[in-house]
Amino acid sequence: MDYITTKEAAAKWGISDRRILQYCNSNRIEGAVKMGNTWLIPKVAGKPVDRRRKIQADGKEVKLYES
Repeated sequence: MDYITTKEAAAKWGISDRRILQYCNSNRIEGAVKMGNTWLIPKVAGKPVDRRRKIQADGKEVKLYES
């Protein structure tokens, strides 16, 4: 299986390297493995859905990001 680094995945998916690390640490990227201090992500892995939400002052829930 071919792997890419977190920086390559960040460029591919259009998100920050830090967000990729958060996804890896919470096991949201299937097949990602940690070797030493480096996360390796399968080339065929898809971008996880962003589940963050924001509650407005009127109590209405809004998605922060559309994926």
